[in-house]
Amino acid sequence: MIKTIISILLIVAFIVAIGGGIHLYNVAQKNKYEMSKYTLAVKPNVKTGRTLVIYYSLSGYTKAIAEKIAAITKADLYEITTAEEIEVNAAFYVKARQQLHSKQYPELAGKIPSFAKYDTIFVGGPVWWYAPATPLLAFLEKADFKGKKVVPFSTQGSNYGSFFVDFERMAKNARLRPAASFNNISDKYSVELNNKIISWVNSIR
Repeated sequence: MIKTIISILLIVAFIVAIGGGIHLYNVAQKNKYEMSKYTLAVKPNVKTGRTLVIYYSLSGYTKAIAEKIAAITKADLYEITTAEEIEVNAAFYVKARQQLHSKQYPELAGKIPSFAKYDTIFVGGPVWWYAPATPLLAFLEKADFKGKKVVPFSTQGSNYGSFFVDFERMAKNARLRPAASFNNISDKYSVELNNKIISWVNSIR
């Protein structure tokens, strides 16, 4: 009986491993195709006026994207931070899912910045459970964009899920502009990634 159970568990583990490998391969191919669109150099032609880039980042990847946007647009940066430090462990995934379902988001540190002097505001964060990260949702719950142009962006492993639908629903009084999503990709695509960001920023009016 024990041997049978062990055999079944090994088979299940093998199937899961195969499935995971296929998924990673498909994501890699998708990223390769996406980046192939941005091999040609693009010159910045920024029309965003006075710009603010707001972001939440846990792993650091969203921060890197935000800093690239800020460098191109000569923007000010504002980082969303939580009152309590978020640690990535087994409990993190459970807690994040609970917060998304209950809509009880983490408490934020610091004040919402004033938007008065800005023409365009980029706002981005990572995708958790196919939705915006809960600290970003906490920020959107408090913010009122008062008719400013708002440009959302997401970062994720492979699928942005309901990120932009949720963002649009929660971004109070925002005049939304074309959004962009960025998969977590390796440094070998740094040139293509930069070209993608410039192409997107150039399209914002």
